[in-house]
Amino acid sequence: MSGYRAIALLGRRDEPTDAVEEYCRFLGDALQAYNHDLRIERVDWAERGWRRALRSLRRRARGWHRAWVLVQYTALAWSKRGFPRRFLHVLKTVKDAGAHVAVVYHDSEPYQGARAIDWLRQRAQLRVMRGAIEIADAAIFTLPLENLSWIKNLQGKAVFLPVGANLDVSAASSAEKYGAKDGKLTIAVFGITGGEAGRREIESIVEAVRFAAARLKKLRLVVFGRNSQTAEAELRMALRDTEVEIKVLGVLPVTEVAQTLFSSDVLLFVRGPITTQRGSAIAGIACGLPVIAFEGPQTTPPITQAGIAFYSPRRQGDLGDVLVRVLGDEHYRTSLAQRSWLAQAEYFSWSVIAGRYAEFMQKKETTP
Repeated sequence: MSGYRAIALLGRRDEPTDAVEEYCRFLGDALQAYNHDLRIERVDWAERGWRRALRSLRRRARGWHRAWVLVQYTALAWSKRGFPRRFLHVLKTVKDAGAHVAVVYHDSEPYQGARAIDWLRQRAQLRVMRGAIEIADAAIFTLPLENLSWIKNLQGKAVFLPVGANLDVSAASSAEKYGAKDGKLTIAVFGITGGEAGRREIESIVEAVRFAAARLKKLRLVVFGRNSQTAEAELRMALRDTEVEIKVLGVLPVTEVAQTLFSSDVLLFVRGPITTQRGSAIAGIACGLPVIAFEGPQTTPPITQAGIAFYSPRRQGDLGDVLVRVLGDEHYRTSLAQRSWLAQAEYFSWSVIAGRYAEFMQKKETTP
């Protein structure tokens, strides 16, 4: 298979970490094994304004003739308020330059909400998402196609590819998993949502950890990622009368995220239903952890093939019960961890994902 150029085209940078850029970097590294070169470019409309940004894009796109351009879509990457109408101008500019265009839908569904402005935003996003499929040569979704609520006829363009973990899970990193332990069972929480949703997540975490601490000894709670430091005071106050060791690490470099997960015993995921586009949950799977999470309409294979211990948020105390079962039963915990390792190897590794990318790009290249 001969190699060829590919461009990952991104919009506005997310802060403090940009998961989409990390996705592209890990994908690019994995594509090298398939003799493909992926370069990252941005449309810097937030800094320069849309007129200058599109002019710069037209100039650069002249050199992308017959290259694959993987345009990364989230609504907020292309609009400060989630009305991404200019995204279609970006696609047309790249298409007019003679490139092959694939839209990678990191937002596979429009944003939800009950207010009038939310309804308008949903309509605007659906119009853009549908219009993008008409322009593009391929549409890549991070949720299984049968789970998409907004479109049925995908004209043979659609490809389902789960996200991978934005982590180095090499053999060297995985040695952490088998390093010396101090006898404490470690509960990892990777990221907390901001605002009211985050407060509900903290309440769920505290209730479950308190329940587990009353039944099991030597527990450690490690919280890291977005909003972890904001949540620190509330977590420490709520758990002050327990013997749980609390470590709040903030936003970590990817190498330290992997080390933290490898040295943990379970990942507690309470940021909504687990799906194939929940990168922080898949990070736990990639590191061979049991993951405690709850189901939703989009919780379907292959995510259910991993070592997930499901709880019901509607059942009072169920999260604590499941946490105690996972931590207290070493055989059960080990079996869940093994399922996560197998799911990582078969579905979520960057090698597998890059191979799927290479397959569909090569197929398009050789199609008359």
